Amino acid sequence: MSEPVIVPLARPSIDRRDRENVRAVLESGQLVQGSRVAALEAAVAATVGVDHAVAVSSGTATLHLALLSFGTGPGDEVIVPAFSHVATANAVELTGAKPVFVDVDPGSFNIQPDGMARAISGRTKVLMPVHEFGFPADMGKILEIAESHRLPVVEDAACALGSQWSGRKVGSFGAAGSFSLHPRKAVTSGEGGVLATNDSGRASFFRIMRNHGMDDSGQTPDFVQAGFNYRMTDIQAALVLGQIERLETLIARRRAVAERYDRELRGRFFRKPPFPATGRTNWQSYHIVLDDTVDQTEFLAFLREKGIGANYGAQCIPMQTYYRRKYGYDAGDFPEAYRAFRRGVVLPLFDSMTERQATHVIESVNGYRS
Repeated sequence: MSEPVIVPLARPSIDRRDRENVRAVLESGQLVQGSRVAALEAAVAATVGVDHAVAVSSGTATLHLALLSFGTGPGDEVIVPAFSHVATANAVELTGAKPVFVDVDPGSFNIQPDGMARAISGRTKVLMPVHEFGFPADMGKILEIAESHRLPVVEDAACALGSQWSGRKVGSFGAAGSFSLHPRKAVTSGEGGVLATNDSGRASFFRIMRNHGMDDSGQTPDFVQAGFNYRMTDIQAALVLGQIERLETLIARRRAVAERYDRELRGRFFRKPPFPATGRTNWQSYHIVLDDTVDQTEFLAFLREKGIGANYGAQCIPMQTYYRRKYGYDAGDFPEAYRAFRRGVVLPLFDSMTERQATHVIESVNGYRS
């Protein structure tokens, strides 16, 4: 009898060289924000195509610092999609500002630009689109809206390192771009995040605020802000640096899995994700949406019984308890976001996925209720 096939939802791409890089840091004694962090920042800046990259402790920290760099605070509003990881809105709340939610496109799961334009008010401080699941948002329309209202754009590209829109890497369009290095992402440092920007003054602000508000540009370091401990360790940077160097290979392998899913999943009771018409996705996730005949909880339980680590994708943030209680939202306020939350399922996808694992996922999904 053959061994059962186990397929995790995701698996980090960590090889022997990555482990050796971490070991070298441990042996060096320089564990926090040293040469490996600097090397990581240079690699991300080159990958995204920006002048500056600043590494911090998490993707949420990147969003928090980006918003603070515009003076975002109480009385302000930040426009965000209603469907994303809750960290997108939490970062706004941490500044004291109000997240203003906009429904998403049912194909890309990204913010609807027309809805974003309608949501702008006299209190709007920042526009913060998300490149959900690595799928590039329509930056052309978003930038037109931003420019017409003279508003800055912060790209939440947490899932999207290496994704492109119209031949250009996401995270390079706005005044700041935010990337996460969580284990569910295409590359990972365990926890961690990187800010991308072409603004040298903003980059300086990020560096000062991540390190307790310390400005070390002069002869004597001086604490010029009440900053945070948002530093990244050299251990984390060493772990992810090699992954970024092979990012294009990792994306190609993920795309191959997605293409096989697209060819072989029958889609009798769900909608498959599209391939971007303009640009590319890094295929951080393969997110399907079940039709009304299938219960999400039942389907997930079926897959888990088969040894397949599927899960729901992201949250309809306004319907999470904190936001629902504070602002009084209803499920009908954001129908596409709520549908994606209640009927969405992420199937396993990672660069080291074997043919046998992919076959098991495809056959199991196609065999559901057959």
